[in-house]
Amino acid sequence: MVPEIHGLNVLVLNPGSATLKFGLYQMPAASAASNASNPATVLASGVVERIGTPQSEIRLLVPSGTPVAEAVEADTPAQGTEHAIRLLRAHVSDHAQAPTVIDAVGCRVVHGGAALVQPTRVTPSVLDELRALRALAPLHLPWDIAVLEQVGRSLPGAPVVAVFDTAFHQTLPDVARTYALPLELCARYGLRRYGFHGISHAYVSRQQIQRLGRGPKGTRIISCHLGSGASACAVRDGLSIDTSMGLTPMEGLVMGTRSGDVDPGLVVYLIRTLGMTAGEVDDLLNHQSGLHGLSGISADLRDLEKAALENDRRAELALEIFAYRACKYIGAFAAALEGLDAIAFTGGIGERSAPMRSRICRRLAFLGLRLDEERNSAASGREMPISVEGSDVQAWVIPTDEEREIALSVSDALATG
Repeated sequence: MVPEIHGLNVLVLNPGSATLKFGLYQMPAASAASNASNPATVLASGVVERIGTPQSEIRLLVPSGTPVAEAVEADTPAQGTEHAIRLLRAHVSDHAQAPTVIDAVGCRVVHGGAALVQPTRVTPSVLDELRALRALAPLHLPWDIAVLEQVGRSLPGAPVVAVFDTAFHQTLPDVARTYALPLELCARYGLRRYGFHGISHAYVSRQQIQRLGRGPKGTRIISCHLGSGASACAVRDGLSIDTSMGLTPMEGLVMGTRSGDVDPGLVVYLIRTLGMTAGEVDDLLNHQSGLHGLSGISADLRDLEKAALENDRRAELALEIFAYRACKYIGAFAAALEGLDAIAFTGGIGERSAPMRSRICRRLAFLGLRLDEERNSAASGREMPISVEGSDVQAWVIPTDEEREIALSVSDALATG
């Protein structure tokens, strides 16, 4: 049970590749992301896991309440959304015997293309725009659209706001966003670097600026979102000026099953010489590569760290390549920023793997970063500095909170019309 609610109740939906994270937030009547005195209050949080498998499960946590876990049938993200709304209504109420009121919904959408660059009220025309973009993010956008469609069926009276993972990177300058292709071709088909993980990078970089103890002006930060999907972002004056992902979420760092950067000629070779189809190449680079392909064991870093301790050479190589690629991007972004104040680690790996943070940071002493190994070991999932006092470049662990960031974006979008 939760106290009586006087603000705006925002349901946040965050679809992943096989999961649906969700949360219910109470927002102040006049909320803004910068209004620290009126933060969002978490009324409930949960996740639907293993969507599309017989092992689908939903879990819900209500503060001061008993955790709920149920096996559910969730073959699609739409079904997962139905279960999330059902469970919230059943277990969270603002009065003893009244069903939970959901005033508005915010949904993370991975790609907004060139036109959808702000949190946007979802209408039939917006859904049509998203359907036209599906080729740019074929692993994610169909799921996002299915969730939005289900919300329209389950909560027909509630305003729905799409919050785009690409939006934070709309400040990329032309020099960073433009591929060296014929400009006419790029303009005709929207071929440019969009960037992703923007919701996470926006939240984490803002937190990092606060920890530096000054306003955004003059700050130079690299946010490293390291997980099954991984990206780095260069943030100057609080704005994204470069990022590792590009037209699609495949570019950049090594990821769980995604290759990250490869020679474009390699793709041509796979098609022309090995006879692979475009679909087979897509599957290879998105689903069979990265940590899983390198190690032959797993896409989960925890499995590889355990195997490396047992002298598995492929696991060790996979870990070193992951760290090496991250260091290359950090070095490049330090140059793009013309200096560096801090590196923020976030995401499942960035927040919880002290060994991987150490592998990365030990290569960055030339930038003036001095890692404190004791702090680093203690920083599992906790916001805290991991560099020594007085380090020229600070390093921090800052757990991301995409759901809170989405709730704030929804509140602000509705307040401004």
